[in-house]
Amino acid sequence: MASKLKSLKATKFISLLKNRQNTFNNAMARLPETPDNATAIARALHPKKQFVKVAEIIERADDCKSFVLVPNAAKGTKELAYFSAGKYLTVFADIDGMKITRAYSISSSPKDALNGKYMLTVKLVEGGIMSRYILDNWTVGTEVEVSAPEGHFEYQPLRDAQKVICLAGGSGITPFISMANAILDGDEDFDMTLIYGSRNKDSILFYDELEEIKKTGKIKVIHALSDEENCGDGFEKGFITAELIKKYAPENEAYSVFICGPQAMYEFVDKELEKLGLPKKYVRHEMFGEFHNPKTQEDYPTDIPDTVSITVTVKDETKTVTGSTNDSVLQILEKNGISAPSRCRSGECGFCHSHLISGKVYVPEHLEYRRLADHKFNCIHLCCSFPLTDLVINVPPAK
Repeated sequence: MASKLKSLKATKFISLLKNRQNTFNNAMARLPETPDNATAIARALHPKKQFVKVAEIIERADDCKSFVLVPNAAKGTKELAYFSAGKYLTVFADIDGMKITRAYSISSSPKDALNGKYMLTVKLVEGGIMSRYILDNWTVGTEVEVSAPEGHFEYQPLRDAQKVICLAGGSGITPFISMANAILDGDEDFDMTLIYGSRNKDSILFYDELEEIKKTGKIKVIHALSDEENCGDGFEKGFITAELIKKYAPENEAYSVFICGPQAMYEFVDKELEKLGLPKKYVRHEMFGEFHNPKTQEDYPTDIPDTVSITVTVKDETKTVTGSTNDSVLQILEKNGISAPSRCRSGECGFCHSHLISGKVYVPEHLEYRRLADHKFNCIHLCCSFPLTDLVINVPPAK
């Protein structure tokens, strides 16, 4: 038997694989006509894309707006996919010939999806291409293409403690608004304490909504103001520190910490959380957008050139482009008009998984989500890989 197995060659199976694929491609895609079949449910919950349009715009601040999205039946989307609170949508856009994707947390309740509504809240990011485009161009009636709800920043009773301290900064409040409303609607069941860091009272997003949520008595809401001296009752002065978290955390009882906010907040709060000695499974981060300025990291190498060239092959087409080492590989490709698959843009989902043929990249430690096999076969996530040298890569086509 062993000798027979050794005589087998992989090349003999190539034709079998090809024939099997042809059989799949030529077969009719016919689902059972039962109303509860698993395939129909999976397609409803996880559509490849959803076509929506802007139905309402809510001004949150001079540089922040909420957009209520409803199904665009004319484009084929008649109902919206349901989701669990904490998920995000990837927005697809073509900006001056450059295909761009960005992930935005859903700030509406999951219950609203059953009524045909999502809400995305977009705050201007300095130098941000997509946020500037959305705030300047989306009006009522604008047609938008988005992904299914995605992400892992959600409450899981098998993993997370019953009591959860939610730490938000700036527009990082968005997934927590969704979680709070999900609790009030009965779709989630955990004890939520929200500590929301802002510069001052005027910069608090969703202030009125948070006041209404607080009045229910089911959710605690604490505002931490860094730049305001006379905060008043119900407010804390300063940043979100270990001492502040401990003040509102339960004593002698397990609790989870969920964090969502800008890059600077993560860098500060993570050091504070180390003082609390929480088990790793009880600390959850939302990968909130792209990582910028890799050269500020302590482990970033020295003597790196300002620009590099990248030779990229997508399907059968090869191009060589140049870009800044301060940009991720994904950003460099997009700025040169090359479309690559992407979703979370934070290294977590692996959608931009590509093969690095030659060259070196820097990946911030906290964004290192690659598997052992990726390291072995030299694969990278484009969104959080920053070129250190000239690169040669193979990239799958954008989907």
